[in-house]
Amino acid sequence: MDFSGGRNRKLVSLAVQDKEHPLPESVLSIVADSARLAAVAALNLDEGGSDRDLDRVVQLTAALFEAPLALATILEHDRQSFLAAVGTDRREAPVETSFCAHALAGGDVLVVEDATRDPRFAGSPFVSGPPYLRFYAGIPLVVAGQPVGTLCAYDVTPRPRPAPSLIEQFKVLAELASSLLALKDMSRAGQAARTALAREEKRRGLALEAAGLASWVWDVPTGVVECDPLLPRLFDLPPGERVEARALFHAIDRRDLKANRERFREALNISGEYSGEYRVRDIDPPRWLGARGRVVERDAQGRAALVFGVNFDITERKAAEERQRLLLRELNHRVKNTLATVQALASQTVRHSRNPRDFLDAFSARLQALGAAHNLLSDGEWRGIAIRELVTREVKPFDGVDAPRIDVAGDDVVLPPDQALGLGLILHELASNALKYGSLSAPSGRVSLSWQVRRTPDGRVLHLRWKEHGGPEVAPPDHHGFGSILIRRSLAKVLNSSVEHEFKPDGVEAIVTLPLNADTG
Repeated sequence: MDFSGGRNRKLVSLAVQDKEHPLPESVLSIVADSARLAAVAALNLDEGGSDRDLDRVVQLTAALFEAPLALATILEHDRQSFLAAVGTDRREAPVETSFCAHALAGGDVLVVEDATRDPRFAGSPFVSGPPYLRFYAGIPLVVAGQPVGTLCAYDVTPRPRPAPSLIEQFKVLAELASSLLALKDMSRAGQAARTALAREEKRRGLALEAAGLASWVWDVPTGVVECDPLLPRLFDLPPGERVEARALFHAIDRRDLKANRERFREALNISGEYSGEYRVRDIDPPRWLGARGRVVERDAQGRAALVFGVNFDITERKAAEERQRLLLRELNHRVKNTLATVQALASQTVRHSRNPRDFLDAFSARLQALGAAHNLLSDGEWRGIAIRELVTREVKPFDGVDAPRIDVAGDDVVLPPDQALGLGLILHELASNALKYGSLSAPSGRVSLSWQVRRTPDGRVLHLRWKEHGGPEVAPPDHHGFGSILIRRSLAKVLNSSVEHEFKPDGVEAIVTLPLNADTG
């Protein structure tokens, strides 16, 4: 209504005049109270838009008083916001010119019959100027024990105080508006909590997924396990987020079931903490799972009611542990073999040495050759040695750096430990003898070292050929020293292997034949 004229036209605005109308200290102290302002801030009402429920309450208020203007307001420190309004399009007004501030401070229904005769409001720009307010009825809206705003009605003509019955109806409307504000605040808080919970659940899910963890909650009395989608996949069960506990126990490998059942019983009845590891049934190769659980609720009799826990895949760790166990067993075996080899080398070397100096030089060189092969095996976790690496380690030290005289060519193949150690000693002895007495002892001498893998009816076979040429003329020795014996016998442990070692006039030649296992690379 337009308060410059009759009561049946719409009020367009509540203009703010330049003249300031400050609030009394008694009113200002309540409006500015920190606890009250905190309650207003907690309502989180800065969302804009109309509220249909509050609009309806304000319409009922306008109808109750037959008033052209009715408001549901919230009072902050320096402004009065209109949550719902009849008779104006404005959404706020300053607090210092507010009738509602006095109603808020009074704590009960405030009725102003004629504002021009009330010293509190006679100087208000809304009384002395447009829209020339005269009548006012207002009551505080209370949320969480604090007055946060008002429900009020205005008129431009003076009125007598309304009848008590009308005041009681006005109080009922105010209680309804207060309840609406409280409910909407709870709804907003609940939605915010649900949003925060959803975000936290998503964050938790991402963290668990990144860590490979499947979380679960076991309701012990019902036997139902609520879980992440990852859990059924780990147990090789149909997808879902609810699993029967007995289905999970049934999925555990029989070899691990008994021990883990006992651990679970102890956790449920005594300790409250469970930790276990087990294989999943009927999966090849085996899948290992780790599990951690905790009893978080017990019933009145002390029986476990709710258990929280996680499962995670430890297959890789178990495989690494198994590899380590195998490696340690292999290492034990190799150490014993190596000690036996060293003992034989020492015994045979001293037997064929003319003096301690010869023994020390020969024995040290053979130990170094053995050690070089061992280093390569250790680097490869005793799985084997690539033949080209073995040749490089054992033969190249005897070759010239600037003008190489050992020609190397052959297929890529990995030798198992026994074959690699034996062949390493053979190559060392051949190269050492060539440097001392054979082709490498002469400037024009050379060595051709080649190998290839051939397929035979009995499987794959490695043929390696050592051929010297260009050196001094060779005559067969009157007797064979330990070097020659070592060349012929280094592969004695490898079944179906052979070494042909010949002293031809134009140079020493050795042909090594080694059967290769099916899994040899």
